[in-house]
Formats: sequence, structure tokens, C-alpha cells
Amino acid sequence: MENSKENINFEDIEKKYDPQLSFRKLGPQLEISIAAILVSMSVYHFWASGFGLVREVLHRGIHISYVVGLVFILFRWKRGNNNFEKGTFNFLNFQNINLLDYIFAFLAVSTALYLPLLPPEILAQRVGNPDTIDVFMGSILIILTLEAARRSVGPTLPLISIIFILFAIFGPLAPGALKHGGTSWLGFVNHIYITNQGVYGIAVGVMAQYVFLFILFGVLATRVGLGKLFIDLSMLIAGKFSGGPAKVAIFSSAFMGTISGSSIANTVTTGSLTIPAMKKVGYPSHFAGAVEAASSTGGQITPPILGAAAFIMVEYLEIPLRDILAAALIPALLHYFGIFIMVHLEAKKLGLRGLRQDEMPNLLTVMKDNWLSLLPLIILVYFILSGRTPDFAAIYGIISCITIGFIKPTNRLNVKDLWNCLASGAKNTLAVGAAAICVGIIVGVVTLTGVGFRLGFVVIQTAGDISNFFSNIWPISFFSFEDLRLFFSLVLIAISCIIMGAGIPTTATYIILVAVAAPALAQLGIEPLVAHFFVFYYGVLADITPPVALAAYAASGIAKSNPFKTGNTAFRLGIAKALVPFVFVYSPSILLITGEFQTNELILTLTGTLIGIALIGIAFSGYWFRPLKKYEQFVIGSGSLFFVAPGTGSMIIGLLIIVPMFFLQFSKRLTPRP
Repeated sequence: MENSKENINFEDIEKKYDPQLSFRKLGPQLEISIAAILVSMSVYHFWASGFGLVREVLHRGIHISYVVGLVFILFRWKRGNNNFEKGTFNFLNFQNINLLDYIFAFLAVSTALYLPLLPPEILAQRVGNPDTIDVFMGSILIILTLEAARRSVGPTLPLISIIFILFAIFGPLAPGALKHGGTSWLGFVNHIYITNQGVYGIAVGVMAQYVFLFILFGVLATRVGLGKLFIDLSMLIAGKFSGGPAKVAIFSSAFMGTISGSSIANTVTTGSLTIPAMKKVGYPSHFAGAVEAASSTGGQITPPILGAAAFIMVEYLEIPLRDILAAALIPALLHYFGIFIMVHLEAKKLGLRGLRQDEMPNLLTVMKDNWLSLLPLIILVYFILSGRTPDFAAIYGIISCITIGFIKPTNRLNVKDLWNCLASGAKNTLAVGAAAICVGIIVGVVTLTGVGFRLGFVVIQTAGDISNFFSNIWPISFFSFEDLRLFFSLVLIAISCIIMGAGIPTTATYIILVAVAAPALAQLGIEPLVAHFFVFYYGVLADITPPVALAAYAASGIAKSNPFKTGNTAFRLGIAKALVPFVFVYSPSILLITGEFQTNELILTLTGTLIGIALIGIAFSGYWFRPLKKYEQFVIGSGSLFFVAPGTGSMIIGLLIIVPMFFLQFSKRLTPRP
């Protein structure tokens, strides 16, 4: 991993592999102007969140105007085609931007600011009684929002939004329990545009107040050396062990997850170093990419950011951020533990080496060059744990990044670097910002129609029908109807979450799932914190679940491997993330701060889960002291489920299955081969 000893331009790496950062090339004059607008966007959000007093609706309107307007300037109509173009229709093209995109950008700014700039007393009169101009401006903004989301994050989210819009208007035609009275276009625009339930709702509010600052903090922290420090420390911790580069990928991705709001960004930054190193020591290319993708999606469930979803949870659940982070800690560690077990067993099976001494960084040099880079993260976490608001913590984290960047003896920050960081930070928020505005439309439809509770009823009813079908089959008949209904409801919701999360940024996915899927869990009597974490985990899992495994596909680009094979392997490596949500539904104590917390339950559940995840890793890897036969993998995999299942009884059954298998494998290892 020689490249780790050099300065790495993470920004260029991200642009190469992350489609959400695939900006079009601008002409030289316009590039300077747009950079100035991006810097002004960062400065405004820093000032407004930290020191200014801006009306809530105005703050959100300014944020929307920046995001949607800049998306039309920086993203082309056709995603991925961002080269400078010359030739035909030059009279409609200035600095590589079509005249139509300039018009769209102008309309986006105008419609986003029209409503917030109205006097508050006039705005209050428009709610429920919009003028024609209100409906016109709202319609334009809704259409532009759908197009901005399509350009920046792909067609999935706008398509879902359109389905919800049609459902709101044509409610009387909906089937069964989903049928409702419907609404007119005027009523729809009134709810989505004029009230605070749509595009100006909680999704945009959290983006403008919190998420923007944390993305900016991540860019600055990486620039002052924190990302490189994480990778070097990971190499020092795990590099020398068998299959060392893969274990480095796990640790570095976990560390990077503390400052990254994107699994794809995490994948391509750390993966640019770890994936070539894994291939060099002997890991297959698809496995190398899968390790990095599975590890990097763990960053989305790792405190203190949780892919920015932590701040949405704070708003919805109305509990302190430090409580959210405490609840997220053990499940995140279980995810990484599951990957580590499989990586270690794969290395043993293939007989892979660790890193040589000449491939390792020097501890004293690493700490001398970059120890100051840790201070911003320490300051950020300190303020969060002390009970300060997330924006307060982010503001002082940003200030500390800038201060340390200017005083660091190595890789020092200058004014030009700061300018570029402020511009890059704003750029990095555009895709997720457009997604959040688009999600506002979906959430608005949910609140307008009550579809969340309707879907919850459908899910529970369907789960009940499935339970009735299986209830007479041995040994399923030993379980009560209520237990079966809960289990099948969880399975249906989990599948729905993975499908809904395909190709959508983490924050946007979580907001949709909270509005649509969480009500079903609430009807089952599941505690709100547990319900939120359940849908969040399965939404994140979509990043490594084929056919739309964006993080795995980004990793396959670096590994030069088959994307689908990489995605399948990444899902196998991240299987713990699919099991842990079921664990904390049945044993909420593992989230630490739930109302049902019990110490003895925590110890029993954690012990069983660790053993179960380790056994699942053995079953999938096909190695335990020696290569396993297929039937041995099946027996071990079946036994592992009894450890993950709640209760001492199931654990005893698991022991009866696994202990004989352990002695069998161990004795075969001691038996000399002929």
C-alpha cells in the first residue's frame, strides 16, 4: 500500500466513481462564477446555522434555491455525459450549458424563493386558499424538483414520487385498503408547496440546518489529513495479520464512516488504496471490491453521523443526538464483526499473507504528520456527547478544521485550498439535497392521504394470511399466531425497505421509509426507536443488495471485477446487517436506551448474536479449521440461527447442534492427512 505514504486527492477519486459527483465541465469564465456561488452557499449555511436568525421557511427556501438552481447548472440532461461540447447549436449554448438549463435554474431560484419572501401574514392567508400564481409557482417547483433529482441521483426517486403523486390525485381508483377520496391538483399543490408538509418540510429543514454542515465538515476534515490518518492507523492496527489489506479496509471504512455521509464516497476513497492491496496479496478481484463495499456501507450506521440519518431521527423521535448514537453503537460493531470473521476465514482458506514491513507506514511519522487532524473529530464528538445541538457541534468542528489546517506543519491549508473546500463541500450536498426536496413530495403525499397507515394495515393483513397458511405445518405450529404475524410482517417490511432504498441516498431512503414503513411497525406495538432503526438498516442494506448495489458497483469499478458478482459477495459479507435488525426487534436492550432495557437481556443477546454471526461467517466462508463440505456448511448455518434467535431455549438447541460439529472439525484438523 505504497500510495498511502503519499498525499491522496480523494476528491478526484470520488468524482471518477461516484455518479452523484459527476459534474459537467464548465467553461473557464463560468467555472469561476459558479465556484463563487458554491462558496457563498457554504458561507451562508455556516452563518445561518451558527450565528444568523433566519425565518425557518426562508432558510429552507434559500437552501432549495441553491440546490435546485445549481443542479441544473452542474448536471447535464443525460447523466454521465459531462464532457465539454463544441459545435452545433452554439447560439443556445454558453460555457457548455444549454440555454434551457439557464432558464430552469432561474425558474428554480424564483419559485423556491417566491413563497418564503412573502410577508408572514400574507403567507398564512394563502394556506388552504392559494392564488393562481401560487399554484403556478408551486407546479413549476414540483416539476423542476423531479427533474433535478433525476439528473443528480437517477430515475428511481422521481419515479417513486410520480407514483405517489398519481396516488394522491387518483385515490378513488386505488385498490382495496389503499383507496381514498383523492385530491385536486390545486389541493395537492397547496399541501406540497404552501404548507410545511411538502418541499419545505422536515427533510429540507434537516438538510439545511444539520446535514449540509456535516458534509462540509467531512470535506474539510479529509483535506486536513483525517482520512489519510484513518487509513494509516488501520494499516498499523491490522495490516500485518493474515489477509491484512482486507482487515485494513474494514477498520479504515469504519473510521471514515465517522465523517462520511455516503457509502459510495466511503467506498471509493478508502477503496482506491485497499482494493489494489487486497488483490496484490491474493484476494480475488470481486471479493476485494465486496469487502470494501460491505465495510463502507457500515459507515452509514456508524456514529456520529449515521449517513446523516441521525439528525432526522433527532427530529422525528425528539430525543438527544447522543442517545441516538448510543443506540447505534452495538449494532454497528456487530456489522463489522461479521465482515471481519468472513475476511479472516477467507484469508486462512486461501493462505494469504499480511503486509510486509516495507509496505507499512511508520507510526511515529504518521502521528507526527497528522495527529492534529484528530482534534476536529474529538471536538465534534465532545460537543455532541455534552448535549449540544448537532449544528452547534458541526460549527465548532468546522472552525477547528480550518484553524488546524492553517497551523499544521505538513499538508498545510491555504486560502485557495479553503476556497476549494468550501466549493467542494457545497457541490457534495447537491445530489442528497435534491433527493431530500424530492422526498418532501413523497412525505407530503403520505400526510395528505394517510397512506402510511393504510400500507401498514395491508402489510399486517398479508402477514396474517401467511401466518395462517404456515401455522399448521410442523415445526412452525409450535409458534403462536402473533409471533408468526410479527415475523412475517418484519420480513415483508424488510423486503420493501430494500426495494425502496435501491439507488437512493441514505438520508432520503430513511425519510421515505419512516413515512411509509414505520407505521406498520408501530401498529405491531414496536417501540418507535426500534422501528426507526429497523427501517433505516434495511434501507442502507440496499447499497450492497443487487440488482441496484451502488456501493458494490463503485467498488467493482476500482477492482475491475464483475459488478453483479461483487454485489452478491458484498451482500454475503454484510449479512450481519440483515440479521441485526431482527435481533433488536426481539431484544430491544441491544440498543441500550430503549424503555425495555435490561442488563441480563443485553448480555445474553449480545453473546448469542456474536456466536451466531461468527457461525454464519463460517458457513458462508466454507472454512473452519479446514475446508468444509456442503452439508457441514448447511448444519453450521442452521445452528447459527438458533443463537441469533431470542431466548435461552433456542441457544441451548444451537449448542446441541454446534458443539459436536466443533469437536468433529477440530479432530479432523488434528488428524494427519494421508
